[in-house]
Amino acid sequence: MGQVLGYGRSQLPILARYSYGVGHVLNDLCAAMWFSYLLVYFHSVLQFSNVMAGYVMLLGQISDAVCTPLVGYESDNTAGRCRYGNRKSWHLVGTACVLVSFVFIFNPVLFGAPAGKNAEDWAQFIYYAPFVVIFQFGWATTQISHLSLIPELTRCESERVGLNAIRYSFTVMSSVFVYGMTWLLLSRSNESITTAAPPSPNDCDHDGDSVSTSLTNNIPEFRKLSFIVIGVGAFFSIVFHIGTKEKCLDTESDEAAEKRRRSNSEPMNWTDWLKESQFYQIAVLYMSSRLMVNVSQVYIPMYVTDTLNLDKESIAIVPLIIYISGWLSTFLQKLVNKVIGRKMTFFLGAVIFLGGCDWLWCDDIGHQVYGAAVLLGAGGSTVLVTSLSMTADLIGQNTESGAFVFGAMSFTDKLSNGIAVVIIQHIHPCQTSVCCEACEWFYQGVVVLVPGCAALLALFMLLTLVPIQIGHRTGRTSDDRITTDIEDGINGTVSPLPPTLSVNTDDEDTGLLIKNSRQNGYVKGMGSPTDYGAIVQ
Repeated sequence: MGQVLGYGRSQLPILARYSYGVGHVLNDLCAAMWFSYLLVYFHSVLQFSNVMAGYVMLLGQISDAVCTPLVGYESDNTAGRCRYGNRKSWHLVGTACVLVSFVFIFNPVLFGAPAGKNAEDWAQFIYYAPFVVIFQFGWATTQISHLSLIPELTRCESERVGLNAIRYSFTVMSSVFVYGMTWLLLSRSNESITTAAPPSPNDCDHDGDSVSTSLTNNIPEFRKLSFIVIGVGAFFSIVFHIGTKEKCLDTESDEAAEKRRRSNSEPMNWTDWLKESQFYQIAVLYMSSRLMVNVSQVYIPMYVTDTLNLDKESIAIVPLIIYISGWLSTFLQKLVNKVIGRKMTFFLGAVIFLGGCDWLWCDDIGHQVYGAAVLLGAGGSTVLVTSLSMTADLIGQNTESGAFVFGAMSFTDKLSNGIAVVIIQHIHPCQTSVCCEACEWFYQGVVVLVPGCAALLALFMLLTLVPIQIGHRTGRTSDDRITTDIEDGINGTVSPLPPTLSVNTDDEDTGLLIKNSRQNGYVKGMGSPTDYGAIVQ
């Protein structure tokens, strides 16, 4: 009797791993500007009201949330173009959309034309809206196609963690680059973060009629930064497309089907995922992880300037420390995952992150914020990489619908972030570009309570996953199908048999008749119902 063959564990070449890792750099550079500086730019530079600036971000997050599952579904069900890989084809489309739209978001209307400068907030919102939607469609397309490549590039769990770690390392380095360039550009400017003493809450104009010149003269710096981001991102996108090889779907389908048979899993479409309880558990876990990191990233710049009253360069230095600490932690995550497992690694990261939130809750911490930033970076990096690895574990060998899964996870992430930001902007105590004293406690509460509650929600969802093996399907497996096929054969019916399987029996007269090939695999019962064969490779 033969033995069932196991998985091969071929290692990806180092160049392949790192060429894959740089494929998200354009998105990472743009995301660092989007989350850290969009509200600062629209509120303090363009002098939008807090609420209107929040609506710009909400529009982007909703666009991203809607696009991600749709792009994921289409990516799973369309073939590549011109013999180009399916995932890479979508990545190329997304990259083009980001390149043509992003610079318009971080530039004044019509690049500072007089007609645009004097327009009302709502008119400028209409101008920016198409560019925001195109950018978010491109961002979502690039993200989903890049993430869905991981389960297809390797079946080894530790190597998937390694790819996620490399990917996140470049995310961190991209953010470090953005914050470093921001610090360099702003440090060359003589503008201060505010030019007026903070008014009292009673003096604050909640209708948004009053404005300030706090950062209005820094428009050229943000313009330069947007062009630098696009140029660097385009270069690394070219490296990704040259160095990453993806098999076309038509040449990979037989191999993928064989992998699924060996891994004891059935093909799944998007409706099958909706029946899996783990799908929703991982979605909440991933959403909470992104809320922890993104809300901190959005409001840390306002916290350090309006609550701690640090100088304007701090809006680059503090996020810089967060991402450097996160980057350094990625070098340990593969080892930690191997030693204590996915779930304990996630737990450790969440606890470290909560420690950083607790530190920020202390009054007048001043430059101690840099220590809290280290904890936020290490903890946030750990939960993000681990949650992505859990998502890849959930997909397993079902890479035929992997893009939909990543798209659905991103849907919950983007929608929750957009809703959270617009709610925070609506309850903001001051609607002018010069913040009042009430803003000091407000931003402190935002950077502590919102990410902290998201971390607690993530830990609760992790608790529900403790007794569960991630990736185990509640539906019927391929073993169930094979057993049914053999029983049908014993009863005299003809059923298809997976081409890599054969059936042995010791009774040549009453045994099962096998016809086994890639095109035809049939089992026909010729003996009594007790003549079961042994399934072997």
